[in-house]
Amino acid sequence: QVQLVESGGGLVQAGGSLRLSCAASGSIFRIISINAMGWYRQAPGKQRELVASITSGGRTNYADSVKGRFTISRDNAKNSVFLHMNFLIPDAAAVFYCNALLSTRRRAACWGPGTQVPVSS
Repeated sequence: QVQLVESGGGLVQAGGSLRLSCAASGSIFRIISINAMGWYRQAPGKQRELVASITSGGRTNYADSVKGRFTISRDNAKNSVFLHMNFLIPDAAAVFYCNALLSTRRRAACWGPGTQVPVSS
């Protein structure tokens, strides 16, 4: 069993910064590892989209809309991933979801429950 728990979401003013955290836990990590972790967001009326991802080796991938403003990082020892968001604008308001790809035979994907990030103008 795997659990992903997100934290750090909350109201932030336009132009401000916010840091999201996500930690994965479960007894399964005694025999497997996480290949990659990432953050997705879903704004009202929009499709869920990838914001940023990072592999266990540190390779990162960012959506074009957040390059230069958001930074993803990972603590492999703690099975955690972080997203530091700078220069937030009202259009960035969304629910952010943590994701993990496991090193199982079927490369199982796990999702957190999501955390809201409202941005005030």
